[in-house]
Amino acid sequence: MKIALMDSGIGLLAATAAVRRLRPDADLVLSLDPDGMPWGPRTPQDLTARALAVAEAAAAHRPDALIVGCNTATVHALPTLRATLEPGIPVIGTVPAIKPAAAGGGPVAIWATPATTGSPYQRGLIEDFAGGVTVAEVPCWGLAEAVEHADERAIDAAVAAAAALTPADVTTVVLGCTHYELVADRIRAAVQRPGRPRLVLHGSAGAVVAQALRRIGARPEPESAALGAVTVLLSGRPGALPPPALAYAEGRLLQAVSPAP
Repeated sequence: MKIALMDSGIGLLAATAAVRRLRPDADLVLSLDPDGMPWGPRTPQDLTARALAVAEAAAAHRPDALIVGCNTATVHALPTLRATLEPGIPVIGTVPAIKPAAAGGGPVAIWATPATTGSPYQRGLIEDFAGGVTVAEVPCWGLAEAVEHADERAIDAAVAAAAALTPADVTTVVLGCTHYELVADRIRAAVQRPGRPRLVLHGSAGAVVAQALRRIGARPEPESAALGAVTVLLSGRPGALPPPALAYAEGRLLQAVSPAP
């Protein structure tokens, strides 16, 4: 089995680690775009073109499925990616876990990039899946960029700023950007109020990987031997994980089998 994952940067690490947990025997193709990152400020047309190039670089390695490990790319590029690659390669997008979060009853906060916060896309998900639940949309200025560069001070500052915007009665936080899953513990520590029930965090990585396995007719086999190889593509070129990836447990998990720079 071979699973490809794509993103502009290391936000795909959360889903990559989920693949490793569920199918440690799977070969991985990680397709990043350091030449074009960040994708967030780009126009939808430009972002789609970058995402398609990254996806086609991964597709050349003939994966069984391609996971779009980026919320922004899913919003803008998923239809084009599917039209280009399917049915030969199933393409699985990443959607914020608003539905399971709302099922807990709330109140819910959605931490997302400023561009996504308040967007018609996110508002549509809230309307479709969070009816009757109090939802606060929290813009996380600079957090994805700080995580991408493993900038500890910037991460702490961005998390603290977003926590200050999060209502005190929130019981559940949706991590609406894949980068945020890499610092979930810091987010929990910043938002958790003394004396309140343990804060529930909802990321997307596990559900996305489970959906990818379903699409290819495979089942989780976490006890499989950890034999899967890792191929890293940097804007289409063979390479290695960016050094900031190793600041996170999800990146260190792959270090031993990633090609040398």
